[in-house]
Amino acid sequence: MSYEAVSNGDLAAVVTYLEMLAPPAAAVPPSTLQLSRLSSPTAEQYRALFRKVGSPWLWFSRLVMPDEELEAIIRHPDVLLFEVAAVEAVVGMLELDFREEGECELAFIGLVPELAGRGHGKWLLAEAVRRAWREGVARVHVHTCSLDHPAALSAYRRAGFTPYKRAIERFPDPRLLGILPEECAPQVPLLGTVARLSAPPAS
Repeated sequence: MSYEAVSNGDLAAVVTYLEMLAPPAAAVPPSTLQLSRLSSPTAEQYRALFRKVGSPWLWFSRLVMPDEELEAIIRHPDVLLFEVAAVEAVVGMLELDFREEGECELAFIGLVPELAGRGHGKWLLAEAVRRAWREGVARVHVHTCSLDHPAALSAYRRAGFTPYKRAIERFPDPRLLGILPEECAPQVPLLGTVARLSAPPAS
């Protein structure tokens, strides 16, 4: 066994890639939540939703993407974006990417942490898979990492996905870069803050 040091300003995660090659037989469970399609969101609207759902898990990739590049993705006719709503509150998101012929990627899927343990996640994932298996699709895939919700990987496997590849991802901690607030994701130790704040002033 060997270990590789990670600097205080960086994070490292194990990424697991999963796929599904046939629709599952299980039905979509009931939920009081609803999916609402966003047909032409602005980059600002998208980032607000992305931040609300993903900041507890340090999602940041779409927060640093230029507006033009981001809107080219989220307004593409083969990318379907949904809000998850409870009454009048937005509590989650789902993004399905059909741009690769014959495939669908569950690009982003998640609920706010306050809904954990109520069965809504199982509903959302089942609904995502149902919508992903439209005509012409032969493969549905998704990836998750060790910084995501601890139940994410097992949830994907229960839904019918099979792991097929792993990778190590290393990136600067978005909290130290000011992309996300420092109080985000308290379950992930924030290293480097003390050194940064206590550094002597430049002479």
